Amino acid sequence: MIVMVSAWISCLDKRPCDRTGEDLDIIYSRLKDIKVFEKFHPMLLQQICYYGYYEDLEKGVTLFRQGDIGTNWYTVLSGSLEVQISESGDLADSVTLCNLGPGTSFGESVLTNRPRHATIITRDYTELIRVEQKDFKVLWERNKQIMESVITPIAALPGGSGSRSSTETPSSDKRRLSSKVPAEELPNPAAPITQVPSDRLAHAGHVLRTVLLARAPHMIRDRKFHLRTYRRCMVGTEMVDWVLQHSGLVHSRAQAVGMWQALVEEGVIVHVCHEHQFKDKYLFYRFHEDDEGVSTVPSSAVKRECEDELPDVFLLLAQIGPDAVMRMILRKPSHERTSEDLETIYEELLHIKALSHLSTMVKRELASVLVFESHAKSGTVLFNQGDEGKSWYIILKGSVNVVIYGKGVVCTLHEGDDFGKLALVNDAPRAATIVLRDDNCHFLRVDKDDFNRILRDVEANTVRLKEHGQDVLVLEKIPSNTQSADGTVQAHYKYSVMAGTPEKMLEHLLESRLDNKNETEIDGFLEDFLLTHVIYMPCNHLCPVLLSHYHSSTADGSESEGYEFMLNHKKCVLHFVQEWSIIVGLPFREDHTINAFLEELHSCVVGDIQDYPGLRDDIKHLEAILNSQSGSPGNKSKKRSSGTFTFSRKHSKDCFQDTPKKRKTLKPADETIFKVYCADHSYTTLKLPLETRVEQLLSATMEKQGLGDDLILCEVKSTGERLIFKENDLCVTTGLSINGRLFVTPKEHLDALTPLPEQEGPSESSFSQIESFSSREMAYHMTLHDWELFTCLQEYELIYQVFGRYKFGKITANLDMFLRRFNELQFWVVTEMVMAANLSKRVSLLRKFIKLAAHCKEFRNLNSFFAIVMGLSNIAVSRLSQTWEKLPGKFKKMFADFETLMDPSRNHRVYRLSVAKMQPPIIPFMPLLMKDMTFTHEGNKTYFDGLVNFEKMHMIAQTLKTVRFCRSSQLDLEAPVTLKSSETAEYVRDLKVIDNQRRLTQLSHKLEPRKT
Repeated sequence: MIVMVSAWISCLDKRPCDRTGEDLDIIYSRLKDIKVFEKFHPMLLQQICYYGYYEDLEKGVTLFRQGDIGTNWYTVLSGSLEVQISESGDLADSVTLCNLGPGTSFGESVLTNRPRHATIITRDYTELIRVEQKDFKVLWERNKQIMESVITPIAALPGGSGSRSSTETPSSDKRRLSSKVPAEELPNPAAPITQVPSDRLAHAGHVLRTVLLARAPHMIRDRKFHLRTYRRCMVGTEMVDWVLQHSGLVHSRAQAVGMWQALVEEGVIVHVCHEHQFKDKYLFYRFHEDDEGVSTVPSSAVKRECEDELPDVFLLLAQIGPDAVMRMILRKPSHERTSEDLETIYEELLHIKALSHLSTMVKRELASVLVFESHAKSGTVLFNQGDEGKSWYIILKGSVNVVIYGKGVVCTLHEGDDFGKLALVNDAPRAATIVLRDDNCHFLRVDKDDFNRILRDVEANTVRLKEHGQDVLVLEKIPSNTQSADGTVQAHYKYSVMAGTPEKMLEHLLESRLDNKNETEIDGFLEDFLLTHVIYMPCNHLCPVLLSHYHSSTADGSESEGYEFMLNHKKCVLHFVQEWSIIVGLPFREDHTINAFLEELHSCVVGDIQDYPGLRDDIKHLEAILNSQSGSPGNKSKKRSSGTFTFSRKHSKDCFQDTPKKRKTLKPADETIFKVYCADHSYTTLKLPLETRVEQLLSATMEKQGLGDDLILCEVKSTGERLIFKENDLCVTTGLSINGRLFVTPKEHLDALTPLPEQEGPSESSFSQIESFSSREMAYHMTLHDWELFTCLQEYELIYQVFGRYKFGKITANLDMFLRRFNELQFWVVTEMVMAANLSKRVSLLRKFIKLAAHCKEFRNLNSFFAIVMGLSNIAVSRLSQTWEKLPGKFKKMFADFETLMDPSRNHRVYRLSVAKMQPPIIPFMPLLMKDMTFTHEGNKTYFDGLVNFEKMHMIAQTLKTVRFCRSSQLDLEAPVTLKSSETAEYVRDLKVIDNQRRLTQLSHKLEPRKT
């Protein structure tokens, strides 16, 4: 027991920055068993383990005197202390106020630097936990609510008065601390972020005020509250109600709040006392004109004009409302942010380039301390070279110039970039001057104290495993509480892998994440490892390491312990292989390296079965996996993510008996026809595997055509653009643009290559065919086709595409085909619209495409939905004003709703929230998933100091998990009963399009020439 006590005390004697994860565990295991800490929240106690120091004092020692400036906060472990107060300040006439026993916490005056209210003297041998002032402020800021219940304000003790009111609490100390900050330095969250409203929002305010006066004049009136009259104002709750009643775009009160807040933050609408942002409460707001007393009564003509413009105003506000809500949250003081607010900020931080390399824990910490800052005028100097570094900035909107004395502008930073961090890390002066390039720049700011605290917390919660003096595994220690059967809360830690060598991460996974029960940790490390191992530990590296682990033995311990050790290692490897086969599926079954490994592993298990009978169940699973490797159909159905679709039984099979046969996944060895053209448009055809590299394709072409050496292979697009392939490129046919063709030529003759006539696309519209098909039927067959394409692609293909397939020697043919389909649909919509010479036909097509998009959305085919809507948003279609004017209002409103869902602001937040509410099967908007993968890859290093950056792997795996979630259920659609089912299916699977944007725009101008 003495050894244990000395261990935790010696750990507390270390400086916080020197304490290891093991030290913190020792301290925590001791403190949580001490009765006085029962009332401390586990999260608070864990932080005290990091910041606290141990002190023991003999009887009669004065801890501090009345009038001293406080430097520490204390908690009593054992013993007692006497509290003495003197009216005169002289110790001679002091009186004993009370005694402080075990469990008492005191010294909170360090928050405000106010003098101590009393003298504290030990009555007997006393043990204390001491927290220094700067650290206690951090504890208080982070745990204010839970700390108020454990602090004992001396002035509030029974009989205590002193110089402090007995009603004061640490909260009032904190408020007093805040009150020392000059009022002008405390930003008012309700103040506008611009000096003058933008034209579009000023006009939106004018339209809303005019329509309100016309439709609901009772909403804008004089109101009385607490004997005071507020002129021409509205109530927040009534304003939200009115928007919900009059706009079909608005589906929730929160959405309406964001729309009004967009007007508040630019000063178009103001709180009557200029104290509140927009809230769905009984608060008074009024338009700027009414607030200034310069309002006018609109005429009848103005009212009619504003009534017509109201839908456009609602659409504008619905689009910018989410961003306004985000800024509203960021402008709140940290202590006013709710858990929902923090989650909203955290989700936003996931998509900021400057923060992409940070761990999840750091992003969550930042969510609570980030401050919104805006500047109205370009040319504003944010800080000067040589200034003290006080903050780190991230650009949300606008751009800044970086200026260095003697060099001028050295670079320009844009949205998503950050600056100012180096001065905080090194505690050095600013290395450059930052000058705003644009008006109305917005920033996220992290102040120095918060920045340093987060760095300390990160280091305190980082566990590093070293071998030969080098880091081999870095773990993040995450506090987690569980409730036991008796209702008590048990605190423990969960460890998340941040970085490591591939071998050590695998060892950690096998030894700590896989046991005999085959359970995995909540953080999904096993699944993330298996989904991303091809990046840092390919199969030819992974398989030998697994075999080595299977055969590992120990020379330590008894014979029985050695037996158990080896049996456990063998079972862990076998469990790992089981999970590998289930999670990865088809690529696992078809990999030659894995097949050879499984055969060898099976031989090893057969040889060990006599000595280790505990492996009998495991060998059955292994043999089942081996059978599936040989193509046993019975085992193929065990794949977790279904790649099939079924037809509804509500109709007979006659409706779809002629439906084209279901696609099969394209494999590297599958042969395909390579059609290679020369400059004179002659061509040769070659039948080669998909995995054929460009150098092999060139060699085969030269041999067949009898061409000379020094040739290059390129794609010639319908626009005339030429794209040269590298010799190590592979699977080039599936990656061609829609009407692209392969050409071979000497490099010096590249400019002589011209597109084939057939690459121009169709010369006439297929209007009559489209009109003969029902919209629902077309959407149905589109969805079936898209589902086949989507389920054929393998998740690893996303990795190969983003990281470079030539690095892996793998094809991405299935992904190429799915991405190509999106472009095909988009250009098909534009092609048909500009090929329809008759205005009435164009209007009819426009209605058809909007209905088609609506049905695709209903079928959760978001890939086709986005392709169709983006096709209608193409400049060649959107400029057809005569066509859009003839479109019925109902369809205009539908299309406006679609555009809202497509809003790209805040990284497509509206779309992401919509998808989050859907259940599979879903065909997702694939280009956005590829954008997420690319952003993750380019914004994060794969290796840090020779260690795999597994935070990056977590993010990549998250995108892959999204793909598998979307297809985790079978597609079961009700087949429409029509006589043209096979004809419709054939049409939507073979669309003829023009993919030359220049030609599409020219055709559009012929239909409706530009007005002079």
